[in-house]
Amino acid sequence: MQTNRNYRYYDLIMAAFVAVLLCSNLIGVQKVSSVNLPFYGEYIYGAGVLFFPISYLFGDILTEVYGYARSRKVIWSGFGALIFASLMSFVVTALPLPVNVLPETLKSNADKQMAIEMIFGQTPRIVLASLTAFWLGEFVNSFVLAKMKLLSSGRFLWIRTIGSTIMGEIADSLIFYPIAFYGIWTNQQLVSVMIGNYFIKVLWEVLATPFTYLIVGYLKKAEHEDYFDKDTDFNPFSLET
Repeated sequence: MQTNRNYRYYDLIMAAFVAVLLCSNLIGVQKVSSVNLPFYGEYIYGAGVLFFPISYLFGDILTEVYGYARSRKVIWSGFGALIFASLMSFVVTALPLPVNVLPETLKSNADKQMAIEMIFGQTPRIVLASLTAFWLGEFVNSFVLAKMKLLSSGRFLWIRTIGSTIMGEIADSLIFYPIAFYGIWTNQQLVSVMIGNYFIKVLWEVLATPFTYLIVGYLKKAEHEDYFDKDTDFNPFSLET
């Protein structure tokens, strides 16, 4: 059981985590892009994947410094924010347009509505996929990192951050893409995007490792905290800290 302490940066990291999560799930999640790589050819990936891994970086930092229980609280905060964002997107896109306007204004409004629906219109499948994949992926990431920290006695941070991301992103990718896009994309495109995005996410974590070390080191000194989850209740549905 963790003691109730006040931290200087915990709330700021929570806010940053939620902000990154909302932006990466609302901006670019449905856009597929590609880049031509030497000796490989066209590499297909989802645009949202360029920023979504930052949420895993924050998850690693939270668990490493503050422990699983406080990371769990942040994950639930992000989950609630995603639910609200999805609800707001549904309401805004479903609101009717004014009809008693000039013909040119009516056409302009219709064009704007089409653009809004294209950007923010989320089908129930996308919402279900996002919520389920985020919830499971983040908890797997946090759980694996906390357990690896105990097994390694706090050494080899890079193994913990990369290893937990590998497991968390497997859970996330295997859930999100089939639920969201099966039957909409071709099977080849679905598998290509899923695999491509997965490797981008893991590579992102590898490249971010030096920054993770710097941030974790600073926070441990500033907060006087380096939590080990020896007696932690790992039930994901508990909100106790």
